Amino acid sequence: MAFELPQLPYAYDALEPSIDARTMEIHHSKHHNAYTTNLNAAILGTDLEGKTIENILINLDKKNAAVRNNGGGFYNHSLFWKIMSPNGGGLPTGELLEAIEKDFKTFDEFKASFAKAGATQFGSGWAWLCVHKGGKLEVCGTPNQDNPLMPEVGCGGTPILGMDVWEHAYYLHYQNRRPDYIEAFFNVINWTEVARLFALEK
Repeated sequence: MAFELPQLPYAYDALEPSIDARTMEIHHSKHHNAYTTNLNAAILGTDLEGKTIENILINLDKKNAAVRNNGGGFYNHSLFWKIMSPNGGGLPTGELLEAIEKDFKTFDEFKASFAKAGATQFGSGWAWLCVHKGGKLEVCGTPNQDNPLMPEVGCGGTPILGMDVWEHAYYLHYQNRRPDYIEAFFNVINWTEVARLFALEK
């Protein structure tokens, strides 16, 4: 069964002013759609057909650039849309906040670490908050469409929060001001969804 472009759980303009409608429309209907189409083409007729995207990425042959780039792009964006909300922002609560304070001391220190992972990613890439078995949290960054599910990317665990720092994620509105985009991203984080993913994976 082919992968399908997921529908957004909100309108393209729902995240304004943090993320503008035109960026959301192009990002979802053009970029994510292209990753989806190209991933399906890359796995057609191979033993990867019918497997989950998580299984494909965990067992990735990194030399298979088409699957690596487009599979990563499909997975990363599918997570990205879910962990944002027009009612987002603020602070996490409950077990997730406790885990953040355990591993980063304070929420502000976590925020600074996550923002730095995004701001210092050279060129295109992603910043991640990942959870390891046992509930330990880790912040890291990956280039291009790589993600922590893939082997040998320099960080591990299961992503529960991802921030796209490709220029297509912010350039129409923020131009070269990536730190401004990163600050605005915190206003739309869906901490309820991040906490749900944390509870599933810890």
